[in-house]
Amino acid sequence: MTPRKEARRYVIPLVLTVWATGALTGCQTLADAASASGCEGTESRVDKLKAHAVLDSQPVGAVEPGGFKGLDAGCWEDSGDVQLYAERTYVFPGAKADVTRHYRAAAERTGWTPSPATRRSPEGQAANLCFTRGEAGDAAMLDVYFLTEEILDAEETEAGPEFRTGAGYRVSVTSSADGSTTSCQD
Repeated sequence: MTPRKEARRYVIPLVLTVWATGALTGCQTLADAASASGCEGTESRVDKLKAHAVLDSQPVGAVEPGGFKGLDAGCWEDSGDVQLYAERTYVFPGAKADVTRHYRAAAERTGWTPSPATRRSPEGQAANLCFTRGEAGDAAMLDVYFLTEEILDAEETEAGPEFRTGAGYRVSVTSSADGSTTSCQD
């Protein structure tokens, strides 16, 4: 047998075994892995998320705490789910209800649609907010939520001294990498 035929004799069963193993274990096959792009090529979509004006809006007196300076943006993959994000973290020395009031108005003014839970939350009450915007291919979700010790622990971040002087919160715009429609969990 020629070396070429000998190699083919072993390669074909090996490839079939890899594909079968992937199918039986629920893991990606080689073909799926080769076609999955993950975060590759998402830079322009991340830039679009960073451009949302609501990320730069904050109530008077809000500050970016140490360790959270500036806009954080990028792409992350988790179990095949590829998400794009742009977010800012602030601490506000006043009432949480003032934060809620500010972002409800800023989001609606710039074309975001409030989720049913956000619409139901009483005006003037402190609440986590969620809004959506765009159609399939360009859909995004805006979350404004207060940071808890559990959230910071899960992120493995420490609350700086600013967190002792007010309410920490995050303004986050996210989108799936493929731009598919997203919705708030109510």
